[in-house]
Amino acid sequence: MEFRRLDAYREKLDRLGPAAPVRRAVAALRVVMRDDADGEGRLPAAEAIDWEATAALRRRADGLGFAIAEAMDTAQRFRIGWPAARKLIESTGALALHHGFVAGAGCDQLEGDCDRDRLVAAVVEQARVIQAAGGEVMILSLPWLTRQRADEDAFVETYAAIFESLQGPLYVHWLGEMFLPELEGNFPQASFERVMALAPRKVRGAKLSLLDADRERGLRRTLAANAQVVFTGDDLHFCDLIRGEGPAERTVDIGGRDLGIGPFSHALLGVFDAIAAPASLALRFLDHGDGERYEELMRPCEELGKWLFRAPTMHYKAGLAFLSWLNGLQGNPRLFAGEERGRDREHLMQAALLAARAGCLDDPDLARERIAWVTEGGGR
Repeated sequence: MEFRRLDAYREKLDRLGPAAPVRRAVAALRVVMRDDADGEGRLPAAEAIDWEATAALRRRADGLGFAIAEAMDTAQRFRIGWPAARKLIESTGALALHHGFVAGAGCDQLEGDCDRDRLVAAVVEQARVIQAAGGEVMILSLPWLTRQRADEDAFVETYAAIFESLQGPLYVHWLGEMFLPELEGNFPQASFERVMALAPRKVRGAKLSLLDADRERGLRRTLAANAQVVFTGDDLHFCDLIRGEGPAERTVDIGGRDLGIGPFSHALLGVFDAIAAPASLALRFLDHGDGERYEELMRPCEELGKWLFRAPTMHYKAGLAFLSWLNGLQGNPRLFAGEERGRDREHLMQAALLAARAGCLDDPDLARERIAWVTEGGGR
């Protein structure tokens, strides 16, 4: 197995010194399961999660220069439920991370019948929990709307009611159906553009998880006209989307941070969970205007992302947990409710090879030892 070393890149950056960040990079991270938790999800998520190891992942990413995206799809948000997500949000807030955190506000605390008023109240309740914990609010995609086959006007009216009840900054997440099949029909017709135009001084941007680079570029131009930013959630095409086609045309203050607006995307990615070490170096080279070294580091990361997020995309978290285990960042490669079983051994072995080539494995000896254990039939 090949292991690319990052030391030469680190030494080059040490010689270059600091540079002002050009892109805001936000890592959507998993939760880690306790070693003794059952694999079927019979325990409540809050009891099955290894909270210390989960916090350590967040401190590590923060130390590498990433903000944290909390309680989102990468953290199995639609599996763990609101009680665990709330504890996760408040625990992350208590870490006082240098680069801050963004967290997802949804409506998964609701039980029984729902209507639009209950939906809006639930999202607002969660958003206020996030803000009280010191985080920025990402309004999650709302499966209730797609289950109701809501039309364009219903989407706009629902988001308008949410925005009315909250202070900014707010972001909107457009999660595609490849991540959650029940989101088929999300943001019909021109509803997304209309939603984003409702309150641009409060709604400062969006995360696009559509895996459609051309569509993202078009939406990016639309939002830029309202001084709104785009965070790419495209784990297949992020290298070019982050680099973009030119420098920032202006900056805007969002939550006390200056963010550039131009022909590029900022990044809020689940794949950062796996590629944090080389990606952090790549982004620093981009800060210095060194696109060549950015490409050298980030392109192999994108190849890994394409493998991890290949269809069926919703199972990508299995590869993230496996690579984190190879890195010694957690004691097991499991996910809540046994979701790691969505990928087979061959998929994980190829992920390990690509991770090694991208410089994502910190301890070659540990990785080889754990890979050998798996290939000999252990653990799976």
